Amino acid sequence: MSKVGQKPISIPQEVKVNLEGKRLKVTGSLGEQVVVIPENLKAVISENEIRVERELETKKVRSLHGTYARLIQNAIIGVSRGFEKILEIVGTGYRGIMEQDVLVLSLGYSHQIRVASPTGIKLSVEENKIKVFGIDKELVGTTAHNIKILRKPDSYKGKGIRFLGEKLRLKPGKAAAKTTGAA
Repeated sequence: MSKVGQKPISIPQEVKVNLEGKRLKVTGSLGEQVVVIPENLKAVISENEIRVERELETKKVRSLHGTYARLIQNAIIGVSRGFEKILEIVGTGYRGIMEQDVLVLSLGYSHQIRVASPTGIKLSVEENKIKVFGIDKELVGTTAHNIKILRKPDSYKGKGIRFLGEKLRLKPGKAAAKTTGAA
């Protein structure tokens, strides 16, 4: 039995959950999300919690049990609090600014890079930090990753875009190799 799938998912008071066939509609103060529940799984809604139950005991259904329980929980968290990823820009001359809802990045290339915010995502820039906010956890993570790969952190100097708090292992470089005697 899936330990994650067995746990009941609590529903905050400000969130409304409706089950229409296999479509679970979650509505909160930040918006609305729909989770489509696959065959052989069912969502049981009581007063203040949801349980995901299996109708069959096949390997595929067991593997989807915990996944869909967490997808429902992420939808509830998303419509009530939202999800946020913070990226930091590191490097001399590297910067980002917002023009309406378009992120304009200067990352050491000969041109500026413009990133339009996808539907459901709010981008903002404060100092050297880019904030990605939205109600869909997957979309927030994908958008943050797509911004990060525009200029991955350099392995020698650490310049580029990285997640806030991300640790980098910098390589020593040629000068350090000569001083230690390794050639």
